[in-house]
Amino acid sequence: MKLSRKKSDILPEIVRTLSADGASALLIDTFVRRVEAFLETPSPFIPEESIRPVEHLPALQALPDAQNTMRHLPRTAVFKLNGGLGTGMGLQHAKSLIPVKKSYNFMDIILRQIETLRESFCCCIPVVFMNSYSTEKDTLRVLANYHELVKEQRGIPFSFLQNRVPKLNRETLRPVTVPSDSELAWCPPGHGDFYTSLYATGMLHQLIERGIHYAFVSNADNLGATLDERILEVLAEQDIPFLMEVTRRTKADSKGGHLAETKEGRLILRESAQCAPNERHLFQDIERHRYFNTNNLWINLKQLLARMEESGGILPLPVIANTKNADPRDEASEPVYQLETAMGSAMEVFPAAQALLVPRSRFAPVKTTDDLLALWSDLFELDARFHVIPNPRRTLPPIDIELDPRFYRMMSDFKARFPEGAPSLLQCEHLHVCGDYTFDSGTTLQGTVNLPDTGHPERYPAES
Repeated sequence: MKLSRKKSDILPEIVRTLSADGASALLIDTFVRRVEAFLETPSPFIPEESIRPVEHLPALQALPDAQNTMRHLPRTAVFKLNGGLGTGMGLQHAKSLIPVKKSYNFMDIILRQIETLRESFCCCIPVVFMNSYSTEKDTLRVLANYHELVKEQRGIPFSFLQNRVPKLNRETLRPVTVPSDSELAWCPPGHGDFYTSLYATGMLHQLIERGIHYAFVSNADNLGATLDERILEVLAEQDIPFLMEVTRRTKADSKGGHLAETKEGRLILRESAQCAPNERHLFQDIERHRYFNTNNLWINLKQLLARMEESGGILPLPVIANTKNADPRDEASEPVYQLETAMGSAMEVFPAAQALLVPRSRFAPVKTTDDLLALWSDLFELDARFHVIPNPRRTLPPIDIELDPRFYRMMSDFKARFPEGAPSLLQCEHLHVCGDYTFDSGTTLQGTVNLPDTGHPERYPAES
């Protein structure tokens, strides 16, 4: 990589920037090593010739019923990654506060899942949120409504904060400055920061000291990710250090990271930023690379601690260099790198890591209002355990929803066009809305529904 500054100039400046921001010594050391790895790696890409597709995986449906749940469940904690704001939907609060089913938001459903799990098994399973500075207050405000749950946490905090790191100028690798908005000079270090933050805050040591040896980690916006006793039993009984839930890729997933295997037979995760442009067609071939990471991960915490302490508290994860602009809303702003790591790539540092094929129902994240409409609708139900499950009455393949972003991307616009909630989508295969439509109460959509742009607002069904 050609840079206009020397490494000896770059690293001290990065250290000064992080130190001035109050970063921990571990974060500074971790980020410096990440920059060094980026500088020293000849190529950021994982060539197709260096890997091979994963052919066969054990499947969740084939696992036997758990026999030793009461042995392992009291030694397990549930983690939710909850650092995201709903800015992509025009919100300025935690995305997990978006209403999902009835009056419940993501956090309500997660906390009620934990309540019912504790009641069913008569044991206290801690739940912990990894928040950003932007979502911590929102999380604590919701938790204030769950007094009994808060009392039964075994002294383990409900949250810890993820870190932030500087964006780096793409030419010089200097930390950028954005005079108009200083916050734009910073970015999250990717969800691989889970390990750094868990260790640096003392949470990892605290969990192990309190007898918590296993962790189930998932994204807060994925309500399909619930604690499954069968997977926990496999993790514990087989002493697996790290297990990733994967599911089959579809066309909608072709640009996301996929599971692969090294020539030596070790599992790795390849993200899109790690694929050379001339091999993009192979990366996106969903028949060749069939499995992708759901970000539902199961971790043996004692083995994680041992691996991190081998390298001074740092988990040596592959570096992903995402090319962005300092101001994501302004393509003319300073070109930057955001150096990140992926939580799932930790499987590369555990030789005995495994992957498990799970049904698509365990991967139902809400990234856009298209996803939210499906969750709002009768495509999903909330059962007695507060699990969001696919409606068993639907016999069609997964629905394809595409709403015109001009009129539906922002939550305020989205809610205004579905004032009485979502239409029935149980018998709908494709919903493509191009234009400005407001949907009346009691609307049922069936088959393929394509609504064209008429150039002016419409109601659906059309008024007679």
